[in-house]
Amino acid sequence: MPGVTLLVALLLIGIVARSNLIAMAACVLLIIKLANLNFIFPLLEKRGLELGLLFLLLSILVPVATGKISEREMLYNLTSLPGLLALFGGALATHLNGEGLKLLQLHPEIIFGLMIGSIFGIVFLGGVPVGPLMAAGITALFMELAAWLKH
Repeated sequence: MPGVTLLVALLLIGIVARSNLIAMAACVLLIIKLANLNFIFPLLEKRGLELGLLFLLLSILVPVATGKISEREMLYNLTSLPGLLALFGGALATHLNGEGLKLLQLHPEIIFGLMIGSIFGIVFLGGVPVGPLMAAGITALFMELAAWLKH
């Protein structure tokens, strides 16, 4: 079965690196694959990112919904130096994520390098695995810089 070996490798990498998200994702995809529920793959490929982002945004916005962050605090943060830097950081991160998505669509095989790099960052640099999209965005930036330097 194509893909099973790589999914098992990702599962093992996730376990060794103590990355529950990588291990769970590989496990879910293995179950779908082994249960011959292949019709789910196009749906996940088309809408999985949107669904994941929805849950990420829901978790981030809970303090707003519960009143832990007031309108006054939000307005202040938009006009303070940290708030303005956050606006710039958010815009830059969103741009890089878009570039990362393009890179992953053009070269999906690059995901393994991103995973190994993420595991390296977790184990040796004390990093937090927030997702392959930002890693792909930074990789796309590095690739653009390398192409620019080459010329």
